Amino acid sequence: MTGKSDTPSSEREPVSAFVRRNTAVYYVSYAVFIVTYLTLACCQGPRRRFPWNIILLTLFTLAMGFMTGTISSMYQTKAVIIAMIITAVVSISVTIFCFQTKVDFTSCTGLFCVLGIVLMVTGIVTSIVLYFKYVYWLHMVYAALGAICFTLFLAYDTQLVLGNRKHTISPEDYITGALQIYTDIIYIFTFVLQLVGDRN
Repeated sequence: MTGKSDTPSSEREPVSAFVRRNTAVYYVSYAVFIVTYLTLACCQGPRRRFPWNIILLTLFTLAMGFMTGTISSMYQTKAVIIAMIITAVVSISVTIFCFQTKVDFTSCTGLFCVLGIVLMVTGIVTSIVLYFKYVYWLHMVYAALGAICFTLFLAYDTQLVLGNRKHTISPEDYITGALQIYTDIIYIFTFVLQLVGDRN
């Protein structure tokens, strides 16, 4: 019984220990994530020019994947699996909903901008408060707010990609669509993980 329960923990310890010892690697991947994201989101030239768009998207995906893996290593395996399942169910449900619904999320661009600003300001305030004193309920409220907001963002971005709505992205900006949807799903996962997970 002891061996069975200790195995997952012992398997996680080297990963968690590596992450804690090499925080510089995480910050480098975060820098790559920021640079590639801003380049693809703001610069039309690299975003539409092959093969640079594919190269930048690949670098972005690798950096985001490493960051997500680093965060996941801080949580128990069971919590990560549960968060993955919840994220998959939410993502598939949102996609199906966007295919068949008459609700046009793209017509509420202003509302989504305000929602993004509220989430960002709330995140900054929460981070400052939690830095000085950890407040469990505040952390959970922010994680729930983040999961809900990015689920709505996923619906918005999915409809932008699908088209036939008030606003849609150009076929030439397929990289932007992939970037936005991928980012939404990753953020949903990280917020859900905070809700369901216990740190190692």
